Amino acid sequence: MDLSKITNSTVKSAVEALQSGDKSWYSFFTENPTMTDDGNKVDFKSFFSKALGEEKFLTIDKVENDGKDITENFKAGSWGTFKVFFKFHLNTDGKFDRLDIGQAH
Repeated sequence: MDLSKITNSTVKSAVEALQSGDKSWYSFFTENPTMTDDGNKVDFKSFFSKALGEEKFLTIDKVENDGKDITENFKAGSWGTFKVFFKFHLNTDGKFDRLDIGQAH
């Protein structure tokens, strides 16, 4: 999987951790980041306790917003494979304090 399209180095490092199922994924985020899934607020840690190591990017189709917004084909475990977006929100300390994901249309 070619991650070279991701231009934001922090996003790229976080996605590398997600791809490999590495728990260092959590270190890129604040203690209690806001997260939405298709517009519905979800608990970040609970969501990724199930998804980490099971779900991953298959292709990266579009990168926008200084490398913080990614649209890709995504393998979502038992949910199947479909096009989704990830929108990473960086705070002034260089950590993500919000992650919005959902199905891309």
